[in-house]
Amino acid sequence: MAAADAGRGRSLAGIATDAGGRLLVAKRKPGGSLGGRWEFPGGKAEDGESDREALAREFAEELGVAAEVGELLAEAEFRGGEKTFSLAAYRVTLGSQDLTLSEHTEWRWTTLAEIADEAALDGGFVDSDLLLLPALKERLAHD
Repeated sequence: MAAADAGRGRSLAGIATDAGGRLLVAKRKPGGSLGGRWEFPGGKAEDGESDREALAREFAEELGVAAEVGELLAEAEFRGGEKTFSLAAYRVTLGSQDLTLSEHTEWRWTTLAEIADEAALDGGFVDSDLLLLPALKERLAHD
């Protein structure tokens, strides 16, 4: 990473929807600052990977499913410790709904309203992913 980028990071979120327009969310395993909280599946790109390649890899590694990564839907920026992160959310089409979890304890289909309602998802939703909701609401309303 270049010296100018030392204080920056990039995270990726995959936005998969079912036939009813609900979104795929997964609950992280206990431990760490995000443990036990719900999130949009995703992760970080490795050196030399594009965002789309990274998301496809993350879905294969964390959910055991092939994923086709499409258009950019939303972006946000957040602070994590001493770093500023950019967060990009892409539309994802799952090859199957037969998920095998490695980093999460459960998964479900839910609505944007349930994600925004802290009481609807036991454990709450990851703060950084909540920043995507306004743009997702706008973009997904046209689907």
